[in-house]
Amino acid sequence: METNRLRFARPSLEDQPAMLVAIKESEQALKEFLPWVPFALSQQASIEHTQQAIDNFENFKQELRFSLIEKASGRLIGAIGLIIRDKDVPFFEIGYWLRSDSVGKGYISEAVAKLEEYAFGELNAKRLEIRVAQSNIKSRKVAQHCGYELEANLRNECRLPSGKLDNTLVYAKTC
Repeated sequence: METNRLRFARPSLEDQPAMLVAIKESEQALKEFLPWVPFALSQQASIEHTQQAIDNFENFKQELRFSLIEKASGRLIGAIGLIIRDKDVPFFEIGYWLRSDSVGKGYISEAVAKLEEYAFGELNAKRLEIRVAQSNIKSRKVAQHCGYELEANLRNECRLPSGKLDNTLVYAKTC
C-alpha cells in the first residue's frame, strides 16, 4: 500500500533497526501516551516485538501493523496498525505513532485515510475506531480531521504512563 508520500511496509526484521532508532529518537513524546515505549527500547525487545508483529500479520491475529516509510527519503517515520477487535463484525481499532520530527506534516491523517480504505475495501470492515486519551490533543485532531465521529467519552477509563487518570474518547466510522 502507498499514498503520494508514504509507503506502508509489513513488519520485517529488516526494518527493525530503523524502527528502534525512530522510537528512541521520539521516546520523550511517545511515552506520554503509549505505555509500551519503555519496553520497546532494547534491541532484544524490539526484535521480539517485530517477530510478534510478523506472526500477527501472517496469522491475521491481534494487530496488523505497518511501518510508515517516507517515500522521498526512504526513512521510517512511524507505524500504523489495525488492532483486530472482532473478526465476526469485522471491527478494528486504528493505532499509530509518528517520529517526533515528522509530526504536524499531515502524515498520520494521510496514513489513516489509506488504512481506512484498506480496512473497509479489502477486509470488509463494518466499524473502525480511534481511541485516544482526552488529554492527547494531537490524536484527537487526527480523528476529527479524518471525519471520525465522537461516540463516547469514557470517564476515568485509562491511566496514562505518568500515572495520571484520564478519560478515553472513542471516535468511530462505520460502513
